[in-house]
Amino acid sequence: MATVRFLNTDDGEVEVEVPLGTSLLEAAQKAHAPEGSACGGVCACSTCHVHVKKGLNLLSEMEDEENDILDKAFDVEAVSRLGCQAKVEREGLVELVITRESYETWYNEHPKERHARDERIKLTGSPRTKP
Repeated sequence: MATVRFLNTDDGEVEVEVPLGTSLLEAAQKAHAPEGSACGGVCACSTCHVHVKKGLNLLSEMEDEENDILDKAFDVEAVSRLGCQAKVEREGLVELVITRESYETWYNEHPKERHARDERIKLTGSPRTKP
């Protein structure tokens, strides 16, 4: 088992335990973290783009196809990965930040959640669901 921690969700940090072989996108879905996946997780877009802040060495190696897709992404860093392609291969802690592109794509895919977030912002000035 490994731990994947999403550092920037509407609920702050969210952590989930996953078996080895789990993709970061699958971990996000299990944790209810807002990571987009416009193509359904088949490495055809960059909407599941994340920045891995800790544990990059615990993930599968990047293939050429993923690298090619990241060439078209916004805000690419040396620690960028596609959540649908990066799989946790070793035990430990992976910490990541969901990119703005991915975050907004998730809300576009989930209009009810977008509306609820927008209402929270109007009422409280924050998208957080918890104080």
